[in-house]
Amino acid sequence: MLEKVKGFNGDRVIEEFEALTKEAERVQRETLQRILEENGAAEYLQNLGLGGKTDPDSFKACVPLVTHKDLEPYIQKIADGDALPILTGRPIKSISLSSGTTQGKPKLVPFNEELEQSTMEIYRTSFAFRNRAHPIGNGKALQFIYSSKQFRTKGGLLATTATTNVYLSQAYKNTMKDIQSQCCSPEEVIFSLDYNQSLYCHLLCGLICSEEVQFVFSTFAHSIVHAFRTFELVWEDLCCDIREGVLSSRITIPSIRSAVSKLLRPNPQLADTIYSKCVSLSSWYGVIPELWPNAKYVYGIMTGSMEPYLSKLRHYAANLPLMSADYGSSEGWIGANIDPEEPPESATFTILPNIGYFEFIPLKERGQEQKVENCASIIGHREPEPIGLTEVNVGEEYEVIITTFAGLYRYRLGDVVKIAGFHNSTPKLQFVHRRNLILTVNIDKNTEKDLQLAVEEASKLLAVEKVEVLDFTSHVDMSTDPGHYVIFWELSSNAREEVLSNCCDCLDRAFIDAGYVGSRKVRAIGPLELRIVNSGTFHKILEHYVSLGAALSQFKTPRCVGLSNCSVLQILNSSVLKSIFSNAYC
Repeated sequence: MLEKVKGFNGDRVIEEFEALTKEAERVQRETLQRILEENGAAEYLQNLGLGGKTDPDSFKACVPLVTHKDLEPYIQKIADGDALPILTGRPIKSISLSSGTTQGKPKLVPFNEELEQSTMEIYRTSFAFRNRAHPIGNGKALQFIYSSKQFRTKGGLLATTATTNVYLSQAYKNTMKDIQSQCCSPEEVIFSLDYNQSLYCHLLCGLICSEEVQFVFSTFAHSIVHAFRTFELVWEDLCCDIREGVLSSRITIPSIRSAVSKLLRPNPQLADTIYSKCVSLSSWYGVIPELWPNAKYVYGIMTGSMEPYLSKLRHYAANLPLMSADYGSSEGWIGANIDPEEPPESATFTILPNIGYFEFIPLKERGQEQKVENCASIIGHREPEPIGLTEVNVGEEYEVIITTFAGLYRYRLGDVVKIAGFHNSTPKLQFVHRRNLILTVNIDKNTEKDLQLAVEEASKLLAVEKVEVLDFTSHVDMSTDPGHYVIFWELSSNAREEVLSNCCDCLDRAFIDAGYVGSRKVRAIGPLELRIVNSGTFHKILEHYVSLGAALSQFKTPRCVGLSNCSVLQILNSSVLKSIFSNAYC
């Protein structure tokens, strides 16, 4: 049985979810009908000639597949204050900004009450299944969450990150209270624009509430790892604050000082306990369960570009379960993790068929897809038509198309997913990669996942040096003839030249795509280049995105940096300590 939490009935939430997923096809038709009826007066839909039709066939016949670029003029009109219904029947509440780590600049995305409601539904659904597996009692969550910069558009709409739009809502505060997920830190800490001061206070408040903490959370795994790497540096200062009951002078923002000081009292006993536990740890292994003994799990998005941080996160969490959070984006939510006991690498996400209308473009096997894309312009190839939610096949890969209540219609999300199975009649998705994050010079095609696997394989050679790869990214350098892959590594300490040379060769051979291997053998792609960058380089990249308005908890290291992302490329290239070229195919 689920632990009974005041204001929340997990059994009922699961019952409702089961009913929805058993009738997924019907629910999808009804959801599309609702979306089109509510937004039928919108300029965008009016211009497409739907004529009030709300059935899937008419919708697909009249409404084209689009990317964000296609909708930019409409979203800009909304941001500029056009009073007419543009994308939705009812006014857009605010604008969400994507993190900008994929394309180098944030995208503007409509945000409204319906999107807010679907967010709460996702939170409640995943919590119901999570709490069934690992029940929590009355308590709090150590949450490393941060707001971002906020500004008003020309039309007076609030523009900020999607997470900040959620944190500002009363519905979020009510939901967090209902599901026993209230943050240890006061709002002043969450909504500070100085993430360094916020992080310090999150750690401090978490230690003050150490016996109450039921789980540890951040939006992305990277933020949790970043928090505990910071903890390694500041733990003695935190102990001092707790012992003396006086907040560190590093906290200079008056509102934060006032809010946190109200929670802080001299507590030498707690400070001594924290100190003794910290000095007894070996390389900070198991710091989370050691300092927060009642924590049941660590929770956050751990798939895709977050997978490289799992090893370090497991180091900090020891035997505490890692649970991957739900699947969504700034544009909208897709699915909930209803199998929280699965390891993050195997996480699946079951679509909620009532929060949007979903379609999927079938993708060929890699070799076939590559051949098709290379020949498309020659033979006028058309990609397969999208299929419906219940028409997908287990084991096959698809690109996700979403239609939302917030004004996105047949929107290409750019994500590639694999169908892992079904829950009732609703598919369970595994995230594979972003479709546009691909390393390619010739006929080669290597994805973010391929890059991750290559780095994992090569980094094993560093073990003898007791060196780890702290972070990494890539770039396709076409300034040489032929072009070649560049991999950037930031290391925890120095490694011998011989070891780095072996790592570079290993990276080159770890890309097993037939197009890459063949092109390397005939020298149509040049030798892979490994560039070692200065300590702190990836922190500079993080600060760059935060300065653009991204929230720290929303930050994702860009795994493939193109020429359009010139600022990040400049940070990387200006930080290179040494460069090694592969001899793998000599």
